[in-house]
Amino acid sequence: MAFVKNSSQQISLVDSFFGLTDREQRYLNNSWAKAFSDKIFPAINEERFAVLYSDKASRPNTPVNVIVGALILKELMHLTDDELMQSLMFDVRYQYALHTTSFEEQPLSDRSLSRFRARVISYETQTGIDLIHECVTSLSGKIAEFMNIAPTLQRMDSLMVSANIRNLSMIELFYRCVASLMKVMSNNDEKIPENLSHYLDKDDYNKVVYHMRDINIKTRIKEVLDDAVQLSMLCSGKYDETAEYQLLIRLLNEQSIEDNGEYRLRTKEEKVNASQHLINPADPEATFRLKANKKHCGYVANVVESVGENGSVVTEYRYEQNTYNDSEFARDYMKSLPEDTEEITLVTDGAYGSEGNLAIAKQHNVNFINTNFSGVKHDEIYAEFVISEDGSEIIECPNKQTPIKSYFILQKKKDNRNKVYIAYYPKSTCEQCPYKDRCKPVFQESTARKEVSYIRIFHAKQQLYMKTEEFHNRACFRNGVETIPSLLRRKYRVDKIPAHRKIPTKLHFGFKIAALNFVKLFKYLSSLPLCAPELEKA
Repeated sequence: MAFVKNSSQQISLVDSFFGLTDREQRYLNNSWAKAFSDKIFPAINEERFAVLYSDKASRPNTPVNVIVGALILKELMHLTDDELMQSLMFDVRYQYALHTTSFEEQPLSDRSLSRFRARVISYETQTGIDLIHECVTSLSGKIAEFMNIAPTLQRMDSLMVSANIRNLSMIELFYRCVASLMKVMSNNDEKIPENLSHYLDKDDYNKVVYHMRDINIKTRIKEVLDDAVQLSMLCSGKYDETAEYQLLIRLLNEQSIEDNGEYRLRTKEEKVNASQHLINPADPEATFRLKANKKHCGYVANVVESVGENGSVVTEYRYEQNTYNDSEFARDYMKSLPEDTEEITLVTDGAYGSEGNLAIAKQHNVNFINTNFSGVKHDEIYAEFVISEDGSEIIECPNKQTPIKSYFILQKKKDNRNKVYIAYYPKSTCEQCPYKDRCKPVFQESTARKEVSYIRIFHAKQQLYMKTEEFHNRACFRNGVETIPSLLRRKYRVDKIPAHRKIPTKLHFGFKIAALNFVKLFKYLSSLPLCAPELEKA
């Protein structure tokens, strides 16, 4: 299939739009379809997706901007693929939004959307390039530009995204992995050992997992574990490349250990990286995390919202396994900023803060503000220590004294999070200092030695900042981003994404962000003079 740009976007003389009455045209122009048609559809860059198609002359592709626009509308209106197809065929608003009112027949087939998603997923799997992320962030930038929202004031938050799977018990995990590999062997007409043949019976799962209550659960797990070991040896070398065999081997490595020639389940103390262990074969990339005393199985998303007088727009997002922490999101985002960007004020909660992130923020012209921090509170006197611009020494103490000598040591060589400053002062100076009982220097023969970590200085300054009016205003400002996770859960159903694995679910998440941003744009357009449309369903 060859890539061809969509050239059939102009309204023709026989366009179905002209078949509407004046009243119908007026209502259509006041609906969400007009805003989508004028602002979103023209901004979709088809050329970005040319890499998904052949460069040889062949049957032309379905218009990419129609597909991408339709997938945004799908998330906006909470439709299935079939419902979206029906809406496009029989609802003039969808046709008007996607510039297809002049088509004799709507260009999407029942497989257009699924095939496009498969192409995008395959391309990212092979190259690591996320075309949907590029498309959505490009649209976000154009929406922000139209709404006159500069990227100089931003706030950040994250949300857990459920993998839409069940956290299986140990016996269910082993049974499903064994049964899946058995089906592969059966499909290849392999000879099945008699003691394993029951796994091919469709009723056997319920029988083994639920009905055999009279047999101790440990005994049942041991039987399935032994079957898994036998099957792994039987399939070794023949099915090494199959996903089913790889999952079985992964499960055996994670949950079992060989002891005196026999396999047994690992104890809790023997498990390594338990959060990365297989939860359900349906989604082998989903991870486990305990946050705020709640169990989460799946992924985590991070959003960056740019804010201005006319509203806000989600201008950046990331999607990772849920073992990825907030501090890493902040670090990656700041590193991705162009070197010549103007100063950005980025407001986050305490989970995003770290000394390493503060250093990165300075390098990338970011005013990085945390509205909270975790850890032990320190005497605020430490906020009065003045560090040199290059961060190499203390140049002034709270009593405005310059040290005789000052330097720092690193408790860990890989980063500066444990940078410790050491300064020496005349003994008489510290003995007469009004802060000596709070500063607590170590008095030596002729000098006083003061040792203070960068973490202590940073936390003390943060404690003082948290008492200011500016901090209060920033904290209230950051709270506004909490609406994004709430909207994504309640209205856009991120915990019910009809897909498994990281890349497919991330694709759906990207279109949900695009839909959310369109609603923000539409509300802005609705507030303009002489414009009072209604957004239905969204």
